[in-house]
Amino acid sequence: MQPLTEQDIRASFVNCSKGEAKRLAVPRDLDGRPWDDLDFLGWRDPGAPDRSYLVAERDGRLVGLAMRFQAAQRGFLHRSMCSLCLTTHPRGGVSLMTARKAGPAGREGNSVGAYMCTDLACSLYVRGKKAPEAGSRFEESLTLEEQIARTTGHLAAFLDKVYA
Repeated sequence: MQPLTEQDIRASFVNCSKGEAKRLAVPRDLDGRPWDDLDFLGWRDPGAPDRSYLVAERDGRLVGLAMRFQAAQRGFLHRSMCSLCLTTHPRGGVSLMTARKAGPAGREGNSVGAYMCTDLACSLYVRGKKAPEAGSRFEESLTLEEQIARTTGHLAAFLDKVYA
């Protein structure tokens, strides 16, 4: 992924108002992000524990999503799998992220969701740059490039649902 600026990020949001995009918390460590290892930029809002944001490229342009999730309330032994990168995590490591749809459907309250790593570090898990806390990745016969393509394909399918 190409490095992004705060202005790029704020201008990319498709499922919230310009005022909401102007007020949302953008990461302060953009210069320190491992851009070469990211397929998308994802972060949690430090001031709102139920909000997260994702910015990805779709059809040659940036698309930003404001998402909500509920804190995990499952037992200690329960494990969940991210639908993007297929990493398993113990309680709280995977959350149902819901995003309002873009356009009129979103203004009517329609939303879509997907189970994602709560920290939105899918790109780093796939590449082995970050290890899940007490979770795991399955040993696969796919090459790293094929795993990255699968992850970006799952993300593209989620983004398509936001526009559907």
